[in-house]
Amino acid sequence: MIRATALSLALTLVLAFAASAAHAQIAMGSPSWSQLTPQERQVLAPLAPDWDQWDAQRKQKWRGIAQRYPKMAPEEQQRIQQQMRSWASLTPQQRAAAREQYKNLRQLPPDKKEEVRQRWQEYQNLPPEQKRELAARAPQASPGARTPAPAMTPPPQAGSMSQDAKRTH
Repeated sequence: MIRATALSLALTLVLAFAASAAHAQIAMGSPSWSQLTPQERQVLAPLAPDWDQWDAQRKQKWRGIAQRYPKMAPEEQQRIQQQMRSWASLTPQQRAAAREQYKNLRQLPPDKKEEVRQRWQEYQNLPPEQKRELAARAPQASPGARTPAPAMTPPPQAGSMSQDAKRTH
């Protein structure tokens, strides 16, 4: 009888701990994909394949975007969706390079940042065929290789991401 009671108590403690751990995971901002709300899963769908490998901080940032999403203008919603699809299509090496480039851009002095913004705007205003031509001429560097960008080719992601999305990558 004592063994059965002890076993029952141990099982109760284990189950309580498991439930507490699951609750703590959600409360700490690191829910699994299946623990997101249906609305969050719908908004963040392009990120689903990678979601469960991310740290709590990255998940929290994206959940914040998903929660603000319904209040965004349709253009902003479309931009966020495109950015998520683009990000999801990158290889791990391309993502690492994009993160590194973003860090480098953030560290530029204000005048250099403005120069990059201007170059990006010039690029954005080019006709699609000219953009394709520039992309074809861009040096094809191996991941990790540092090569300067051509005069009219902006760094990837520069100026095109919303402030919310930039902070999440």
